[in-house]
Amino acid sequence: MAASVMLPIMDTQAHIPSGHLKRALTLPWLVFYGVGVTIGAGIFALIGVVLALAGDKAPLAFVLAGFIAGITGVSYAVLIQKYPRAGGEAVFVNRGLGKIFARLAGFGVVLTGIVSSAVITLAFAGYIQELLPIPKIVLVFVIIGGLSAIAWYGVRESVIFAAAVTLLEVGTLLVVIFFGLPLLSDFGAVTQTLVPPVGWIPLSGIISSSVLAFFAFIGFEDIVNMCEETKRPEWTVPRAIYWTLGITILVYVVLAIIAVLAPDRQAIISSTAPMARLFENVSGLSGKPVAVAATIAMVNGVLVQIVMASRVLYGMANEGVAPEWFAKVDRQRQTPVRATLVVAGVILLLALFFPLVQLAEATSLITLFVFALVNLALFALGRAEQSGKLHRYRYWGLFGSGLCLVIAGFQMSAGLIGGH
Repeated sequence: MAASVMLPIMDTQAHIPSGHLKRALTLPWLVFYGVGVTIGAGIFALIGVVLALAGDKAPLAFVLAGFIAGITGVSYAVLIQKYPRAGGEAVFVNRGLGKIFARLAGFGVVLTGIVSSAVITLAFAGYIQELLPIPKIVLVFVIIGGLSAIAWYGVRESVIFAAAVTLLEVGTLLVVIFFGLPLLSDFGAVTQTLVPPVGWIPLSGIISSSVLAFFAFIGFEDIVNMCEETKRPEWTVPRAIYWTLGITILVYVVLAIIAVLAPDRQAIISSTAPMARLFENVSGLSGKPVAVAATIAMVNGVLVQIVMASRVLYGMANEGVAPEWFAKVDRQRQTPVRATLVVAGVILLLALFFPLVQLAEATSLITLFVFALVNLALFALGRAEQSGKLHRYRYWGLFGSGLCLVIAGFQMSAGLIGGH
């Protein structure tokens, strides 16, 4: 439904804002955004950990992780066609399970975005302090202040900035892949990395590593929160989800194969900058440019999380599951100004005053919990209908919900709680 049609209806509701968001995004921009928020600091750090856990089967771990993400990705794509509104998870769960669960889902998404942004901000500040003697408090204020200003200024500007950094991130990974291409000429060795092992012990190692690799895929779901700023969202958003997951899976699996076949695997595993070591391994050149690209990826991660979390608060206000105050839209920029300021303020407080390690570890479980609620909402909505797409996909949602809960249980039992 077009914004010009929705607006008069929205004004009749007490909890609906007096403004609307600007529709400026097409499929290429939304894919840029999705790839940018998904391919971030996670893969630069996780490749070594997954390689250590899964060994020769690290590519298979990324395939399994992509499958886990893809199950819920389909649920998001189906639901967004029925409810193309900002606030994604909160909207879906509110319609399917009610306001209590919608608040849990919505604030869970906001919390993971805020906490991960604060962690990334601190990590970036620490890296810069290794190069320049700038106080942490100054760096934190500059990073959060500058990125919040971009998020407030406009969604197109935010996505253009994120797209530019995405090109750098993906370009860096493609350079690593380019230098590793000779290793892929051994078709037998490549195929062997994707063949499932026999026996529970090696299989459990792949499952454990796929749980970690899964968090490198977190972020694709943020696409749905941009739907009110997207042209033809019912058509564009599902395709952006599928393109984002497809590109991400392909890049991750190829990188994992190259890492497995690299001459000095142990150097990659033991390094705090594994992607830089992998580049040195396959190219014989310095890995410093790759390390710099990783820090820039951190900045991009903060921006897209600010944009995402503010849109979730805005969408929750429209649904009546968050204070109407958050639904205020800047008249000139047509962005959710109050939600953006609150998100930035909380990130700033966390980055300056709170120990974040345990909170960051908990974000993974919160994300799986939110995914379980979204899938369960699809099941509930589909069961309530007698026909249509939601009805056809109702058991897909039930399967996705069960899968997320099983993964969360496995993660807690294995002690493999990690951040993205």
